[in-house]
Amino acid sequence: MRTSEKPAVNAAGLSGPASRKLPVPPRERKPALAALALLLILGGALATTLLVLRSGDRVSAIRVVQQIGAGQRFTPQALEEVQIADTGIAYVSWSQRQKVLESFAAVTILPGTLLTSDMGMEASDELGPGKALVGLALKPGQMPQGLEKGDRVQVVHVPGDEGEARVLAQNALVQNVGEKGGVTVIVETGVSPAVLQYASTGQVAVAELPGAR
Repeated sequence: MRTSEKPAVNAAGLSGPASRKLPVPPRERKPALAALALLLILGGALATTLLVLRSGDRVSAIRVVQQIGAGQRFTPQALEEVQIADTGIAYVSWSQRQKVLESFAAVTILPGTLLTSDMGMEASDELGPGKALVGLALKPGQMPQGLEKGDRVQVVHVPGDEGEARVLAQNALVQNVGEKGGVTVIVETGVSPAVLQYASTGQVAVAELPGAR
């Protein structure tokens, strides 16, 4: 009697066509996308290189180290040379400092400011005709602490018990602040005699006008 033979089964449990893998189609290459990616990488690297090189460019400029009031002449002590990154802003070059020293501040310039051409002017009304320089010897309490050259002040007659205080100069420019209360201000020539008269008797005080800068 013939014994029936069972069909062979492979180790994976599949036989015949089921055990064969389906062919995988080759990946389609996209040379245009690859070229675009390469261009983007190269462009980014070039831009980064240009920024690094640009940041290394330095230019000479003028920095103000002392406050200069509007209308006051620039002084050598108030200026210093600095090297800054070239940002495209037209700062005044240190090579033009002599021209700067022959000009006046158009606005009050605070310490640390980098000078630009619109901050200066060739002439000043502060020291022109009709103006006078007046020296004041002030005691503690007759001037605010921290008063600096270039500040704007009121010059006030303070008669004490003899009467009410009155303003002699509404908007005077501080030309210089010395030691021990010495202050020089620019006032109108019309009020300078009265300022000198009351200052000689210690009846003058100054009040700072921060908003008038």
